[in-house]
Amino acid sequence: MSHAKQHGRSGTPATVAATKAKIDFTLHPYEPAPDAASYGEAAADALGVGHDRLFKTLVAEVDGDLTVAVVPVATTLDLKALAAAAGGKRAQMADPQVAERTTGYVVGGISPLGQRRALPTIIDASVSGLATVYVSAGRRGLQIELTPADLVRLTGARTAEIARR
Repeated sequence: MSHAKQHGRSGTPATVAATKAKIDFTLHPYEPAPDAASYGEAAADALGVGHDRLFKTLVAEVDGDLTVAVVPVATTLDLKALAAAAGGKRAQMADPQVAERTTGYVVGGISPLGQRRALPTIIDASVSGLATVYVSAGRRGLQIELTPADLVRLTGARTAEIARR
């Protein structure tokens, strides 16, 4: 992997954050399926990547505070586990419009990197067993591949068992 160059397109806040942090990453563009039931699984399939290596970024509320959860696309977010990991009592999915306004990204293209407002972030513990992972690079049709250590460091995340398989 090397520092990716943007070819004729301006970067997203996620790619700008990764470049600024001087980490190695690779951008993977793909043709997003407009009618996909799951943006993440469709992205994994389009790129030929295992559903355990491509992670989706979800925004939830834990006791009223927005929290970012990053889990493999093959799984669902365990809200009880997220609440516990975040030190709260109750978690629920955030309103999509609130998620978009707060992160600066559109649903289906929310990246854990370069969000408009830094939110507490928890990444599923399965991330640490992988050489590299894929997350949204900030828009539908673009994934960024990086090491789990860089993902954790750039997001200031903690890891915990938050995915239900």
